[in-house]
Amino acid sequence: MQRPSAVLLDRDGVINFDSPDYILAADQWRPVPGSLEAIARLTRAGIAVAIVSNQSALGRGTIDQDSFNAIHAKMMLAIEQAGGFITHVAYCPHAPEAQCACRKPKPGMVEDSLNACGVKADAAVMIGDSLRDMQAADAAGVEGMLVQSGYGDAESILQSTRQFIPAVRVFDDLAAAVDAILEGERCC
Repeated sequence: MQRPSAVLLDRDGVINFDSPDYILAADQWRPVPGSLEAIARLTRAGIAVAIVSNQSALGRGTIDQDSFNAIHAKMMLAIEQAGGFITHVAYCPHAPEAQCACRKPKPGMVEDSLNACGVKADAAVMIGDSLRDMQAADAAGVEGMLVQSGYGDAESILQSTRQFIPAVRVFDDLAAAVDAILEGERCC
């Protein structure tokens, strides 16, 4: 694969640690080691970075918009302090039962992010930690890269993803995926 012009990132489990109980306050937001530096390396390489994230806690009323905004502000500041830049942020605030057009595995947010970054699908990759991330990427025509830094059974997630995308590239975390992007490597 040629070096992409844009990298789309899921948030929870890729940039920051995730929780089965959601990230509900800014003090719960903790970056996965190496993730902020990985985003900075993409920025220095001239690759646009976008965030594409389901945030159903908003739709469920588990978190309010002000708390969500505080988490987002903390993340953006941490990324900037590490030398990174986020070109676009797309998030779905709906609960799964809302059947919206934006929630992954539907491609709405991926397509919005491609447009915001000014790139076509074949010039981008999506890095996520779940099958629905890979399905959204695939539905938009974007290559998906799976990282195993999210919560949950990584082996089960890998197996279900490989049933859908047998040749999916898999990495321990965002830093390793970015190494592969910048070095042009392939992985398992």
